[in-house]
Amino acid sequence: MTADRRYTRVTWKIMEQLLEVDSIGDALSGSLEIIYNTLNSEAGAIWLLDKATDRLAPLFHIGPADISGVTVENGLGIEGMVTKTGKSIIVTDAQNDPRFDGTVFDDGGVVANTMLCVPLNNLHEVIGCVQLVNKKDGGVYDKEELKLCEHMASLAAMAIEDKGLLVDLDEKKEVLAVLKDVSKEFPSGDDVLQVLKGINLEIYKNEFVIVLGESGCGKTTMMNIVGGMDFLTGGMLLIEGKDFSHPTDAELTKYRREYVGFIFQQYNLMPNLTAIENVQFIAELVKYPMSPKEAIAKVKLSDRENNYPGQLSGGQQQRVSIARAIVKNPKLILADEPTAALDYTTSIEVLSVIEDIVKNQGVTVMMVTHNSEIAKMADRVVKLRNGKIASIKRNLHPLHAEELVW
Repeated sequence: MTADRRYTRVTWKIMEQLLEVDSIGDALSGSLEIIYNTLNSEAGAIWLLDKATDRLAPLFHIGPADISGVTVENGLGIEGMVTKTGKSIIVTDAQNDPRFDGTVFDDGGVVANTMLCVPLNNLHEVIGCVQLVNKKDGGVYDKEELKLCEHMASLAAMAIEDKGLLVDLDEKKEVLAVLKDVSKEFPSGDDVLQVLKGINLEIYKNEFVIVLGESGCGKTTMMNIVGGMDFLTGGMLLIEGKDFSHPTDAELTKYRREYVGFIFQQYNLMPNLTAIENVQFIAELVKYPMSPKEAIAKVKLSDRENNYPGQLSGGQQQRVSIARAIVKNPKLILADEPTAALDYTTSIEVLSVIEDIVKNQGVTVMMVTHNSEIAKMADRVVKLRNGKIASIKRNLHPLHAEELVW
């Protein structure tokens, strides 16, 4: 197939995304993924301009570097220059190009060498840019690929104008935890199995972040490292700025006991204790717990607090496990497939409780799931593939739990 025919097919695929997908966020992220794969890129992003601050923020990005919290002043850097001037750029040697002082991807584990950056222009003004970084085969982007990227950007800009899209950078994000180039290896016979292969990710305070990926991609291992239940092999883990890569036993015990709450697929309740007693048991382990009765009330089980686990449904048992997590007043709750064993109706009940916790208690929730529909609730969605971050998507309008359908 000639390049012209191939790029024509790609353009049609992008048009289908932008015209037929109802969610503008899904349409844009899908279009970025199409062109990223077509051009065999290592990383990519769609940046949008916030007029109030005159800064650019990445709405979606693909590749191993987490640039979620990065903003760029309009007119500065590669992204800012393209947005300010409205002119496309091919960069053949980013590290030695005198026009630029590095790139935003450098700190995230991607050394930018070659690059395409084209403006998002809706005929009235430039509202951002589309950026692709490095070709996986080491090649350089050419003019035909630039032209294809410009087609995608013009279609995206029209879709944005038609469907309406705003980006607001006023809210300052505080970082709770940072994974820097984190790797994890396990012995496997005479060999070593590398489960995580350089994870770079920031987790923010009071956000709901969902981690998606196929079985074996490393998502549970990554969560266990963040929760202090497993140890990294290489890289660094920072918790509120403190190096927590190799904690002492005392630090680890305090961290798991007081800082983190856990929700698992298996409820792990003590069968000989009532619901309130299961929560009370955990409350007694920490310095500043919530009242167990308040925790039970928050999961709407006050009328069942004196029932034993065997007298409760699966969904009610999971809600007790959530109460047990929040009674510690943790800063971070880690949830591993919390709805996998539940039916749809019960899952929505459990997810509604988790949604309320994020919104009203200021807690960060990091959830691992196979269910991509649940990801529509999240502030951000992190996809893992083969031990690496494949993409990070910011949800513009997270759905409520009761709006989910599967």
